[in-house]
Amino acid sequence: MGGILGSESREVRIGHSLSEAEQQYLAKRRETVLQCLKQHSIVCSKGEVPNIAVLGSGGGLRAMVGLLGSLSQLGECALLDCIMYLSGISGSTWCMASLYKEPDWSTNLETVKDKITQRLAEGSIRWWEMGHKLVKYYSEKHNFSLTDVWAALLVSKMVKEIDENTLSEQRGKHTNDPYPIYSVIDKQCKYDRQNADVWFEITPDESGYSLTGAFVDSLYLGSQFKNGAKINDQPENDMLYLQGLCASMIADMEEILKTLYDLVMKIQETIRENPTLQPPAAQKGCQVLLALLELNLHHLRKEDTEGHMETINELLKEMEETIQENPTSETPAMEKGFQELLRLVDLNHHHLRKKDTEGHLEDLNERGRSGIRSPENQMTSVGTISETDAVTLTACSSFLVMFKGQSFWDKIWITIIRSIEEVLHWIWGKTYNYLSEMSVKDVDPSVLLSETREYEDTAAILNAPYVSVLRKERDIDLIISLDFSEKDPFKTVFTAAEICKELQIPFPEVVLPPGEKTKPKDFYVFKDNTEAPTVIHIPLFNDINCKGQIEKWRKRYATMRMSYSHNDIKDLLEKSESNIQNNKENLLKEISYIVAQKKSFTSLD
Repeated sequence: MGGILGSESREVRIGHSLSEAEQQYLAKRRETVLQCLKQHSIVCSKGEVPNIAVLGSGGGLRAMVGLLGSLSQLGECALLDCIMYLSGISGSTWCMASLYKEPDWSTNLETVKDKITQRLAEGSIRWWEMGHKLVKYYSEKHNFSLTDVWAALLVSKMVKEIDENTLSEQRGKHTNDPYPIYSVIDKQCKYDRQNADVWFEITPDESGYSLTGAFVDSLYLGSQFKNGAKINDQPENDMLYLQGLCASMIADMEEILKTLYDLVMKIQETIRENPTLQPPAAQKGCQVLLALLELNLHHLRKEDTEGHMETINELLKEMEETIQENPTSETPAMEKGFQELLRLVDLNHHHLRKKDTEGHLEDLNERGRSGIRSPENQMTSVGTISETDAVTLTACSSFLVMFKGQSFWDKIWITIIRSIEEVLHWIWGKTYNYLSEMSVKDVDPSVLLSETREYEDTAAILNAPYVSVLRKERDIDLIISLDFSEKDPFKTVFTAAEICKELQIPFPEVVLPPGEKTKPKDFYVFKDNTEAPTVIHIPLFNDINCKGQIEKWRKRYATMRMSYSHNDIKDLLEKSESNIQNNKENLLKEISYIVAQKKSFTSLD
């Protein structure tokens, strides 16, 4: 147990042992595994039951459907009940989230699979549903970040649902299913090279740093803590947010801005049809906001932006006339925002024409000291922001003075403005730090001193959840690695071997037969005579199920695809299912070997 000098509470737990809830879950699951092994004539005692984990890699919708097919076939082969843990990152977590919505899903998997397949092929999310969800995230949270935007607007569109269930609600509802582990990483620790603190796991019971042993009740992940005591409740993150958090690696700035642009367009159409929803000046201001979004899109694409600046100038003239012609109690705020926009447009003209902008930036700085935020020198997670981004960020600040935040329409505009700011800052997974101001021996001081942490997709380092699953306390005997990577299907397992070596986690040597890196087979076994677990590695697309056309299948299921048809899903399910079906006997052979090993160790004891 790690040394602790702060106040440990019932919500925060310091220690390397598994949580009591996980231990109880595994004790029940072990009986299920024991009976499953007996069905396959593998006889052993409870103490000799192997701990088998299925790992799903990242890969967007390809990983989601691929994992669904693999698990379905494990069920058909009567092997799913042999699995103790199911863990995933990125797109694989989308499949997990869909499965664990259904109590004891593994007992009714074909029906659940059909339900998920139909939703992916035929479902849709309407723009107002996404808008409402985005406003809800912004309104309820202290730490609104790009993860909220990505989840509400893009992930919901890809998985075709807004899942507002929570992880803690799953407690006690999955006694017949493998224990789920979702994996992310601590972004700041990644950059600070604090290897032991990078790996962060999320389960229905606890969430925390896998290797250093510092956990919080998952119900309170996101609430504010000080020295181990909860001082401010925040709503538990829902499953849509968790899916966005786990799968942030595939996010694209242009795609997010484009989706925000489309959302603003839909809102504009609604307001045109119902002009009483917003005052005329605010409507004009929102047209400028739309133009600024378009300007940023063209800037990202390295396209000419001059025409867009002219459009913004025209809109500003119309906005000034509207403010003067429709005086209200809000007129001073409108005029203040308008004057700010005039200065920003002038700066944009100079910047885009590559003229000297120093005087304009000094003017912005001066107004920043006067209370109007000037962000041109702010740092983002990707470095110092550009002058163009600074223009947009300050414009966002000026728009905020136009809205009181009382009506839904005010709230949605404010949320969109904040969303644009989050895109330009590129800050993901910002969450209150439950270890803030604690003193924990094994946790780096920089973590303990921060009020918030930022979490992101594990794929930024490793495209599979090996490290969290391989906690010493989980005593894993066999890993079934389902690799849904878009390109090199062995990069993940080689990287895992390197990382585990650095972290002194037992891992078998990974050696490929000559020539198989470009022509992978559908089943690999990596094991040695050490205490390392056996790793079975199964590439999704391989020379067996693709018959020499691997690249064709990879291109068809590119990671950035936003949706699949019924045929796409059907064909992908068949590929992933065939990998399990063709290797049922190989899987049983390795399970039998591990049980025999455990028996020999028992007899020596």
